[in-house]
Amino acid sequence: MPEETVHESRESRSRQALATYFRRIAQALGRGEPVPVDDAGTVTVGPAAEQEVEVELERRDGTVHFEVEMEWPEAEGEIDEEAAASKGAFELYADNADEWRWRLVHDNGNIIADGGGGYSDKRDANFGIESVQRNAPGAHVIDVSRDEEAPDEGGSNATFEVFRDKADDHRWRLVHDNGNVIADSGQGYASKQKAKQGLNSVKSNAPGAATEELGADETVDGEE
Repeated sequence: MPEETVHESRESRSRQALATYFRRIAQALGRGEPVPVDDAGTVTVGPAAEQEVEVELERRDGTVHFEVEMEWPEAEGEIDEEAAASKGAFELYADNADEWRWRLVHDNGNIIADGGGGYSDKRDANFGIESVQRNAPGAHVIDVSRDEEAPDEGGSNATFEVFRDKADDHRWRLVHDNGNVIADSGQGYASKQKAKQGLNSVKSNAPGAATEELGADETVDGEE
């Protein structure tokens, strides 16, 4: 059978972004789940229970090459080139004040995240969505009530902060390293566990979620 390249990509990544990518792979392997090949999870592979692993480190023409290669019989694994990238979608819309907003809606109809504030420019709203997609999967989670701090190593350029609001409900917010809140839960939860389940849903579903722009004739909850 001739050789076939199913997926190939090449790009520059920061050490944090690389750590996030490898962490997603490690978690999927540990859980026995399909491994995401691309960031959006549109291509996945289910490795065999055991694989031949080759690790190679070499210097070549002033460049260091560090390669990790896994190999197993094709019949013992499964490749999905049309994987369900996400169980959610970003809805982009203009509110009554003509500001652009977004919300991440799960397939079950629940809103699992929103941008918190409005944007004067649609492009900025899209940049906000992209920042959430890029940073949510690998973001560390800290409990503000316990004065926890995010570890210096790993993670992304943002941190999930779990906290209690004035009504004593549990909420979360995704805070970028520059101090900006780029996403929040949009609602309170009765328990910290529920709040963490909500942010974990964002971690899983944000990267591959498509963005849908709502038309002016479509009803947006709370924006009528």
